[in-house]
Amino acid sequence: MSEHRDFPDNRRVVITGLGMATPLGTGREEFSRRLFQGESAVDAVQAFDTGAAASHLGAEVRDFQPRDFISIKNLRRMDRLSMLATASARLALSDAGIAVTAENRDRVGILFGTAFGATDVTVQFEDALLAQGPGAANPILVPNTVMNAPAGYASIELGFRGVNVTVTHFAVSAETAVAYAASEIRRGTADVMLAGGADILSKFYYEALSKFRGLSPDDGGPEGAHPFDERRNGYVAGEGCGLLCLESLACARERGAKICCEITGAGLGSSPAPPTAWPRDPEGFCRAFLRALKQARIDVADVSAVMAAANGSRVLDAVEAAAYEGLFASRAVRPWVTSIKGALGESFSGGGIRACALALSVERGCLPLTVGLERPAAPLNFVAGKKVKTHLKHTVLSGISFGGACACLVFSRCE
Repeated sequence: MSEHRDFPDNRRVVITGLGMATPLGTGREEFSRRLFQGESAVDAVQAFDTGAAASHLGAEVRDFQPRDFISIKNLRRMDRLSMLATASARLALSDAGIAVTAENRDRVGILFGTAFGATDVTVQFEDALLAQGPGAANPILVPNTVMNAPAGYASIELGFRGVNVTVTHFAVSAETAVAYAASEIRRGTADVMLAGGADILSKFYYEALSKFRGLSPDDGGPEGAHPFDERRNGYVAGEGCGLLCLESLACARERGAKICCEITGAGLGSSPAPPTAWPRDPEGFCRAFLRALKQARIDVADVSAVMAAANGSRVLDAVEAAAYEGLFASRAVRPWVTSIKGALGESFSGGGIRACALALSVERGCLPLTVGLERPAAPLNFVAGKKVKTHLKHTVLSGISFGGACACLVFSRCE
């Protein structure tokens, strides 16, 4: 099939910057070093007491210094989720070599995804409201309880005034945000878009996941994160932020920017599933996957690797593996499959961090190993035991959510 390079440069969307505040570190260098070394950030939760829960592990963002990225004036008003988002936005623009000025600020925007928002602030506000009445509620907390607070704070701190949208699409919030941000570039409504997402760990959020029996060990055995492994027994909760800096190939070339890779396709789909359960039918995910390939103008045979959504859940990992077995059944050599949720946990809007990881993989020609995978539960070509160095022409970022929503993005080497 003809590929995206047949499109005019002003309709081709490239990634020129990466910004992240993650359990594996803040910023491109630390994150990539630890990611490709195969490190895991899963550890005993330190931020709050997990005594009331059956689980005690998490992947937390530690050693994050918001003052390194945010002015004291704005920092005083921000919740932790907004701090992570604003820091990541600054890092992404800096990595891309873009300064927001009076001349370009109306053409720089953000499309931000979050599944739960600032759950720590929401609980703090509601506790005071319910215990002592409206008069006791702190009005300073009110702006931070809304989902679009992180994107708003990022624009205030960094000074851009373009498209500003927040997407809440459960576990594919960040992937969906990237898909729509790319369309804003293609439509010409923005020159630069920051896209991705974030969620945070809080005591309320952690205990809620535990009560829904999603966290490892949801059905016994040792607690841990084991994507695609026969021993998997639930996911480990994570947190963090990842944002891509997107612009058209024409703009990137005009200013001599270093291009990480190109976003050539996006596809959305769904399978029926309860609001708090993964889908069991792979058809919706397969439709999203094939729609992304169709937009990228490539075939299944052209896919070099997949960064999977698998997190250690028995249902999610099984349905995703079944989808790949069907999609790649006709291929003599199957593409590589990896998941980084064994190292970073499941943060629901972690698609932003995973997008950064996949962009780095395409740029470096190297896939990170699937931490926690020792006994594969499916006959796929997993990146297990060690990282894999290989030429990556077309790769797919896969997202599958509670409620059945699915989203896939194609990241290609920019020729």
